Amino acid sequence: MVNYRELLKQCSKFRAVENSISPQLRRIENIVLTNQARVLTAFQEQRVDETCFYDSTGYGYNDLGREKLDSLFALVFGGEAGLVRPQFVSGTHAIASCLFGILRPGDRIVSMTGKPYDTLQKTIGLAGSSPDSLLGQGILYSEADLCGGINDEVLDRVLDKKTGVVFIQRSRGYSERRSLTVEDIAAMVKAVKSRIPETVVLVDNCYGEFVQELEPCHVGADLVAGSLIKNPGAGLAPGGGYVVGRADLVERAAWRLTAPGLGAGIGCMTGVKRQLFQGLFLAPHQVGESLKGMTLAAALFARLGFTVSPHWHEKRGDTVQSVRLGDPQLLKKFCQAIQAASPVDSYVAPQAAPMVGYSDNIIMAAGTFVQGSSSEFSADAPLRPPFTVFIQGGLTFEHVKLALSAVMVELGLEIS
Repeated sequence: MVNYRELLKQCSKFRAVENSISPQLRRIENIVLTNQARVLTAFQEQRVDETCFYDSTGYGYNDLGREKLDSLFALVFGGEAGLVRPQFVSGTHAIASCLFGILRPGDRIVSMTGKPYDTLQKTIGLAGSSPDSLLGQGILYSEADLCGGINDEVLDRVLDKKTGVVFIQRSRGYSERRSLTVEDIAAMVKAVKSRIPETVVLVDNCYGEFVQELEPCHVGADLVAGSLIKNPGAGLAPGGGYVVGRADLVERAAWRLTAPGLGAGIGCMTGVKRQLFQGLFLAPHQVGESLKGMTLAAALFARLGFTVSPHWHEKRGDTVQSVRLGDPQLLKKFCQAIQAASPVDSYVAPQAAPMVGYSDNIIMAAGTFVQGSSSEFSADAPLRPPFTVFIQGGLTFEHVKLALSAVMVELGLEIS
């Protein structure tokens, strides 16, 4: 059990670091205020009321609350239509529904941010050889790494008339590259559309929602998808995912989630709607708490001599902070300290183990109220060099500070 008096003592040593990052913390508060205003306005425009939270059963026909939730997400994230469903089992599932809904044999998907996140590689067919993957269904695949900026020569090489979808992964995943800002995505969309106007730009928005004052659809992306147990659920959503964008493309994703001819007009919402509505309303604030925590973590571990990404003063594209530890034992102790400072399963000691969708053993500290919720403070990493830990989320800034204090104590680190 973590000694809270020891953690409070350790937290008091963070004051100098907090003072040094205070300008960035104020900037985060301004982003939160802007996003909260947009969300509040959307709720008012949709005339959300108590009836929106009532359960539907069976087929879920004429579920007005479900329809308003779809419209809310569309308004907030800048799309024509939305699809918000607990039936999406993950963000990867939402993205896969978009890809299988849009692409046909002979079409090409081009990833503009290098190799996609581990869980999507099997969907595409880059890992394994499933006949049910995109590659197994006759979809072509190419990739380029434009995370460092637009390269006209590379774009001219990878884009052609067969390009049906250009895929952009906003967050870094388990790679060392930086996450993308909305400005980066805007530049990619402009460069792609100037060459092939009709191609669909799909953005994996996981970890990126509400980090900035605009979202990818606001700057020209055709479609975005993500998970409700990350930023937009604010720790309240028990599961699910969303798709937002052009109405025709959202419907094609809906046809893959349900069936052709059924689409978004079916699917009961039992026992979750109030949480999804309330989670969306609280999300700007919760993301702000997470951003403050990640900013403190960046400044703290940089001062201790570790390589961090992003630095505390950099513009962020997501709620993830990486710390390169360089040692598997440090990585293990780091995650175990985060777990010990969690509200749920604090007595559990995480160990690296195989996990569905990943090629390396994964160690994961996730003492969360919702299993795997990345809107709650957590830490995870693949057990491979350079042994970088990825921390994210945080329902409150105060909990992040206490958990970081636990890491300091466990690793025997002292802030100067």
